[in-house]
Amino acid sequence: MKSCILITNVNENISLEAKSLCEAAQYNVLYTIKVDDLQKRKYGITESKVEELEEKLEKLKPDVIVFDELLKPNQNYSLAAKLKIEIVDRESLILEIFENRASSAESKLQVKLAQLRYERARAKERVRLAKGGEQPGFMGIGKYDIDAYYDDIKNRGTVIKKKLEKAGKQRALHRQGRDRLGFKTISLAGYTSAGKTTLFNNLTGETKEKSAELFTTLTTTTRRLKLGREISLITDTVGFISKLPAYMIEAFKSTLEELVFTDIILLVIDSLDDDELMKKKFSTCYKTLVELGVERKNMIFLFNKSESIDDKKLLHVMNNLKIDEVENCLDVSALTGKNLTDLKQILQERFYGKTE
Repeated sequence: MKSCILITNVNENISLEAKSLCEAAQYNVLYTIKVDDLQKRKYGITESKVEELEEKLEKLKPDVIVFDELLKPNQNYSLAAKLKIEIVDRESLILEIFENRASSAESKLQVKLAQLRYERARAKERVRLAKGGEQPGFMGIGKYDIDAYYDDIKNRGTVIKKKLEKAGKQRALHRQGRDRLGFKTISLAGYTSAGKTTLFNNLTGETKEKSAELFTTLTTTTRRLKLGREISLITDTVGFISKLPAYMIEAFKSTLEELVFTDIILLVIDSLDDDELMKKKFSTCYKTLVELGVERKNMIFLFNKSESIDDKKLLHVMNNLKIDEVENCLDVSALTGKNLTDLKQILQERFYGKTE
């Protein structure tokens, strides 16, 4: 396992998520520097914090520095050149996690496409730095001409997009087949680590890997779910996370489009989060779903990990998130099975009407 020094925000929830991202990427956090502004012009942080970093580097000797924000190429270079160590920003850290977690051929292609788009956005600046002799060795890109370098990235991305389009067409054929057979479809969505996979396993009897780590699920899995006498299909999807850039969502489009075509989306919310964190996570999930084209009327809000939640607490949570559709809310526990029978009953009535 590699070691790192983490630079993150003073907000406790943000810093905890940043540490979780480091752990998911297999980095051992040796020391954490917390600041209230990660967007200073030259280094992303103040000169005084850079001096603090120099002292800690000498003492702790980490493998990398993880910067919990997107850095511009010149900021990354300036900090790396000053400290003589590799700088991993938030987006490249998430890409590392994606690369480690991708298991299917399609998810590996999606991750590679996202990596290329990350690289392409920085290509011209990196070549400019390299030509000026300013590029540190560990960030070296070889003797690429700027146009050749940029075009190579673009061409590789085009090849991958075609492969993903082919996979998307195959997925569309599967959907058409399900439609012809009359299957109703359900998708699980939510912030990463909200408990979607545990819920999926409990509902279907599946034994998918579940973990407290971020991004356990990168590949969608679909299984049958019996609702009364009828059979529907339920799909587990990749979890969302804050400040996930549009190009990453776009790279996973062929997977995430299942959310657009599904009949009902179960939006899983971690009821153990405090009000501020819950609101932030919910906003991230809801905004992403809407941007994908999902309609609110097709969502059911599940407050998971609610082993001890009561009606008063549930109403407080709903008010906090500005959810007033009581009929679309349910407190559940994927761990204990609390209210999962009620959930199945709700789904059955939505799809097939009330049974005698």
